[in-house]
Amino acid sequence: MLRGGIIGTGFFAGNHLNAWKMVEGAEIVALCDLDEEKAREAAEAFGVAHVYSSAEQMLRDGALDFVDIITTVPSHRPLVELALRHEAHVICQKPFAENLADARAMVEAADNAGKTLMVHENFRWQSAVRRVIELVRSGRIGAPFFCRASFRSGYDVFSGQPYLAEGKRFIIEDLGIHVLDIARALMGDVERLAAVTHRVNPKIAGEDVATILLTHESGMASVVDCSYGTRRSPETFPETLLEIDGPRGTIRLDAGYRLTVQADGAEEQLDVSPPVLEWAERPWHNIQESVVAIQDHFIRCLSEGTAPETSGADNLKTLALVEAAYVSAAKGRSVRPDSLG
Repeated sequence: MLRGGIIGTGFFAGNHLNAWKMVEGAEIVALCDLDEEKAREAAEAFGVAHVYSSAEQMLRDGALDFVDIITTVPSHRPLVELALRHEAHVICQKPFAENLADARAMVEAADNAGKTLMVHENFRWQSAVRRVIELVRSGRIGAPFFCRASFRSGYDVFSGQPYLAEGKRFIIEDLGIHVLDIARALMGDVERLAAVTHRVNPKIAGEDVATILLTHESGMASVVDCSYGTRRSPETFPETLLEIDGPRGTIRLDAGYRLTVQADGAEEQLDVSPPVLEWAERPWHNIQESVVAIQDHFIRCLSEGTAPETSGADNLKTLALVEAAYVSAAKGRSVRPDSLG
């Protein structure tokens, strides 16, 4: 049984804690938060024995096999490096880092320590999205030549996370990073991108609409479009809608988790609605079930000695797309992600 500790018991931590209860081979034995009372309340709710306000102290005391970091992005690098110095494997929430230099430093530190570093990039682990990824990778429609990944909503995300309204960067950094990662999972790495952004909501500081054209290393194209300014009924939050074209057919993931596969002249329609776990609630249930899947993947990788699909090294490529999108939107031109320092 691998012993884990959690750093950060804020907005999203309850999903991690509930999910860890469902993951075989792991047990959360310690919680840490700067607000010790908040950590204590979470520990009592989830039956965790040890509570800390100091991550350093938790790591010194706990003999932990891994640490789950669920804090805001400015703290990620110091906490990741602290955990690695204490010889713990790390799973870290996204965005992985404030900048590519910090992300590269964390990946290098994990390599030097001989420890696994995984980013909690969970959208590609949603069961409906995962079904599409598996179909594409199996060659069901042949090598894809076009993809559209779309997340458009008017959901009030600011009521639960008011800090999202305050940053100069919003939708690409907070949400688009997930959709860009899905596009990478489906179409491969990206050679060049062009982005256009806009702010619809005058009460927020950052952009809430983004459209990004990706040219992949294969030469094929995809479009990632994200919006929190879209008003429609029924509301599709928090679904990512997908359409992928290949020489043998098309795969579509439509609203309401309706999957249509048209290949070789035949059509199959499937309901791929995610399960509503006992502790989950609509409409967040698709995200909540993905937390179980990604944490289970992390533990299996630790047990088998294999690299996670969303390792720190892999996530560098997704983070580079985020940075490139902001540069592109600001300069009004396409950008090569590999040109960024």
